[in-house]
Amino acid sequence: MIKFEGRNFKKDIILQAVRWYIAYALSCRDVKELMEERGVCVDHVTIHRWVVHFGPKLETEFQKRKINYGDRLRMDEAYIKVGGKWKYLYRAVDKDGNTIDFLLTAKRDTRAAKRFFEKLMKRQGSPSMVNIDKSGSNNVALELINTEENIAIEIRQNKYMNNVVDQDHRQIRKLFRATLGFKNFHCAQKTLVGFELMHMIKKGQMQQPEGFRLTAAEQFYTLAG
Repeated sequence: MIKFEGRNFKKDIILQAVRWYIAYALSCRDVKELMEERGVCVDHVTIHRWVVHFGPKLETEFQKRKINYGDRLRMDEAYIKVGGKWKYLYRAVDKDGNTIDFLLTAKRDTRAAKRFFEKLMKRQGSPSMVNIDKSGSNNVALELINTEENIAIEIRQNKYMNNVVDQDHRQIRKLFRATLGFKNFHCAQKTLVGFELMHMIKKGQMQQPEGFRLTAAEQFYTLAG
């Protein structure tokens, strides 16, 4: 259960501001103006703090209701600038573009790739096949996991199979551009979790209550209890 007690604003106000920010290409100042139209006066800095604080908590609740998909994955990384320096957003999807997992890292090397795959496997289990780019670090990371875990993940390197991952990256970059840039890695990590959460909900990756067809917005609000 996510706690909202002790806040100066009601739960529904906080959730709406967070959803607007992570669902659409809006800055915190844009959300501030929209909230003012509802008669709510809240500073853009406060909205940013809500996103950083509640985004990961809502994503944790989402993981309990996330639909698991195929085990033949496409994996790639995108460049994200944080504090004027390039960081790396790892993402894996299935053949239909459903998000399997993601991770923002400071470096693009074997250690980072291995950490990403271990996070993915902890959540969904071992994939049978992973298609990667020509990055040697990704290949080495998967080979290490195969050896250490005594499993046999098939490794492929076909750039055309990863077009579906590139499309997913573009959606997140669109949201990122509206933020006017992240100033530090911590905030970037937490905010991107929110972006990815809403992106997965929009793609229909959340289990629906039996007998209901909730909108993406309605599904998001159920995560808060």
